[in-house]
Formats: sequence, structure tokens, C-alpha cells
Amino acid sequence: MIVGMVNPVNQALELPNYPNLRAGYFLERREIGIINVAGPGVIKADGQVFELNKLDCLYISKGTQKVIFESTVSANPAVFYFLSSPAHAVYPTTLLTHADAVKVELGSSATANKRTINKYIHLEGIRSCQLVMGLTILHEGSVWNTMPAHVHDRRMEAYFYFDVPAGQKIFHYMGEGQETRHITMDNYDAVVSPPWSIHSGSGTASYSFIWGMAGENLDYTDMDAIAIADLK
Repeated sequence: MIVGMVNPVNQALELPNYPNLRAGYFLERREIGIINVAGPGVIKADGQVFELNKLDCLYISKGTQKVIFESTVSANPAVFYFLSSPAHAVYPTTLLTHADAVKVELGSSATANKRTINKYIHLEGIRSCQLVMGLTILHEGSVWNTMPAHVHDRRMEAYFYFDVPAGQKIFHYMGEGQETRHITMDNYDAVVSPPWSIHSGSGTASYSFIWGMAGENLDYTDMDAIAIADLK
């Protein structure tokens, strides 16, 4: 998994190749999912032009040679967060707006975890080789994400926190369910969780985060829950 962020302001930025990929270009053997978390922007993929407003998602297929990122308004620049994983087949480059994403309401105000899950890249949405990707928005007054916690031994996961108010913090919990640890996260911070680790968090204010997985399968529900009473 490659985790990254692109923030074009006054000029376009091209997705570079990296020597350690041993590839002719970045997406020669990889796929990529991109979500815009700020101002309106444009992504060009081998000449195809896609406009992304805040919370829109673009999946770009394996074999795409040139990817260019631009902001529509430099005073309100786009911030593109992306996840990329190896791919063995070609799926269509696809744009999915936030309005059209599958939405699931979970949690409650009583347990401070009322949230809306938005699914973008998954079996019933944008198809991919192994990427699963979406975002969660905490409702006002709710601060807990992914609680009760879980692990999924067949996939790793990355979280990217955004819309964290200035001066606030996220306490992100990792580790085995019986031996957890926390790290503090700021706005636009990302964290990677291996398959054996929980991935949960609590903020000092409401926030949003992008989640993304890659591994053995594409089944969003393939997870092993850990009861709150069993956490240590």
C-alpha cells in the first residue's frame, strides 16, 4: 500500500514515478483511489478530465500512464488523498460523487459514535482489484470511530483524518485488542494498521476520516469484532 496526499495550489502536479517501484510509470502494475477533502479540483488521467468537489472519489485503473492534479481556485486549493495498491487486472477509471456514494448510518448520540459511512470503492460500488475505500463523517457531538473495535486478519488498513478543527486532537488506538496503545493525530495525518491491529479513535471534537483496505478479499464485512468489555 502506498499512502499519499497531493495539494496543488498555483500549478498542476503530476503523479511521479518512484525508483523502488521498478516500473516504467507509477500505475504500470498498480491501481489508485483518490478522494478530495478540500476545495474543488481537477484530475487528468491519460487525457480524461475529471472534476472533483469535496468528498468526491476517483478510481484510476492499472496501466494509466499520466495523472495530473490541479486546483480549480488557488485561494481554495484541493487536497487529494490517495491510496494505491498492486493490481493484477484492469478495471475502468471511474468517478463517484459524494452524493452518489452508498451511505450507512451507524452508532448513536448516547454512545458518542453517531456517524455516516460513505462507501466508494467496494463490491457494490467502484470495482477494483483489491482496494476498498470510503470515508466516515462523525455527527456533531460524536467523537468515537470504529467502536466496537475490530480486526481483519486478511487485510491491512489505513486511516486519514481530516476536518479536525484547529486546536483539537484525535487519539487513535492500535495494537491487539488485549494490549492497546494510542497515538495522537492531527488534521491531515494518516496512520497504517497491520492486519492484527485494531483501528479506532476518539477526538476532542467531531471530525471525519478516510478508510482504505487492501489484502485477501474485497468483502467489507469480513472482520472480527472485539467486545468493548474485552478491550485492555
